[in-house]
Amino acid sequence: MRVALYARISTNNHGQDPEMQLRELREYCQRRGWEIAGEYVDAGISGAKDSRPELNRLLTDAHRRHFDAVVVWKFDRFARSVSHLLRALETFNALGIHFVSLSESMDTSTPAGKMVFTVLGAVAELERSLIVERVRAGLRHAKANGKRLGRPKVTVDAIQVSRLRASGASWRTVAQKVGVSVGTAFAAARGSSNS
Repeated sequence: MRVALYARISTNNHGQDPEMQLRELREYCQRRGWEIAGEYVDAGISGAKDSRPELNRLLTDAHRRHFDAVVVWKFDRFARSVSHLLRALETFNALGIHFVSLSESMDTSTPAGKMVFTVLGAVAELERSLIVERVRAGLRHAKANGKRLGRPKVTVDAIQVSRLRASGASWRTVAQKVGVSVGTAFAAARGSSNS
């Protein structure tokens, strides 16, 4: 099996060295008889960042099927959150690529690893549902307190819009003079012509 190793350290100083992670990952792969197809190392990059150059390269190579599995030292070295981890695992699963986390002893090629993947999916789904419910509860509370939701209503002088258009002004000029977007000016003109 061809594997990709991914390692990340947050800072280059304070004695952090990605080689510690890589050494353990290489030994693990050697024991399993796996061929290392590539090593991807983000050094000095926070795990909270959306874009990490080597992680992006790893994902691109995954889509190109350069390897059969991704091996990481620990979940938090790879993903910034449970939902980020789950999205990556879903992508790997769709591509037929296994995921192994050495510290957590998770290997999606095994029945136990597949179960962990399913549990993570359920946790992420629960997290999404809780967020949606909190947002809905907040909206209900705001409405109950008389708060008006949505964009404020914009009053447009349709007659002024029609006069400006009749004088040859462009929609952009009309919108600027009336103080609204081009779409709102156009809708006001269309509404007045329909009535």
